[in-house]
Amino acid sequence: MTDTIRDTFRDTARAFLYREARLLERRLFATLFEGAPAAGVVDALRGYQNADGGFGHGLEPDKRCPASLPADVEVAFQVLAAAGTVDGPMVQRACDFLASVADPAGAVPLAFPIIESYPRAGHWSDWTYAPGVFPTAGLAGLLHRMAVDHPWRAIATRFCWSALDAGLPDDAHALGEVLVFLEHVGDRGRADALVPAVADRLASASSYRADPGDPAYGLTPLHLAPTPGSPWRRLFGDDLIAGHLARLRRDQQPDGGWPLTWEPPSYASTLEWRGIETLRAVRVLTAYDR
Repeated sequence: MTDTIRDTFRDTARAFLYREARLLERRLFATLFEGAPAAGVVDALRGYQNADGGFGHGLEPDKRCPASLPADVEVAFQVLAAAGTVDGPMVQRACDFLASVADPAGAVPLAFPIIESYPRAGHWSDWTYAPGVFPTAGLAGLLHRMAVDHPWRAIATRFCWSALDAGLPDDAHALGEVLVFLEHVGDRGRADALVPAVADRLASASSYRADPGDPAYGLTPLHLAPTPGSPWRRLFGDDLIAGHLARLRRDQQPDGGWPLTWEPPSYASTLEWRGIETLRAVRVLTAYDR
């Protein structure tokens, strides 16, 4: 990608973000691409944190529930990791919340039935109330990545190893959570030994979109290996990555943002998701150009 092409796609994406995206994505874009301090990202996250330490208020925009949910805590951790910062008190309070809602084994669900009192996307239903590796593995993996110690992290890590020993999930989202865990957990030998089985399972997993030409919703190799330096880049052939990069570049819309392949619950949540997806696309395309 030439400098001119790169600057053009990023400039139009920037215009979309500053015009349409929520404050959080604007602050994260400024930190990642414009030299702004990460403190601005933390400040934007504070508005989503509740008194119980958890995050809510539609931080994950597919449900408009203000109550604390593990899914929203995971988004907060993802944002902090992306910004390269950690606010210790903020994260410790979030971990206290996770510990308070975990099952006896330490696992947490994505959500709770309280979401039914608020607008939500159709796929947010009772399946999200079951504790499991999705999202426990992702949450534990992000805590390892951020080097945040908390009693719940140790309990959740033990749960993840036990669950993975019992068998791998067959959904791409859950496998993505497993890869986050395996990338950052401390026991490298045990983690590396599981990677071939995860790669084999991914090929037939639901919601995995291997074909760059497939217009349906799904996770692509670029969701799992968003940078060429990702340890999971080796799971995908060069031609496959090139095809998905070309598709991602083509998908930019005339307004500068990227489209969605699912139906959020409102116009506001659609714009919020488009901001998230636009920032993701810019990060991926920039990383692979480098």
